[in-house]
Amino acid sequence: MYDIGEKPGKGTYQDAYGHRVTLDQDSDALPPCPSCGPGQNTKWSRIW
Repeated sequence: MYDIGEKPGKGTYQDAYGHRVTLDQDSDALPPCPSCGPGQNTKWSRIW
């Protein structure tokens, strides 16, 4: 699992609420949860 701001590499990631984000470049960072906002400790999991 990855935290907000980490740069785990290209791929698609999902949080516990089912929100997905795709990072197109290795330098892209994981964003906060779109529903919870930046003050929360969102964890992201790689799904592909």
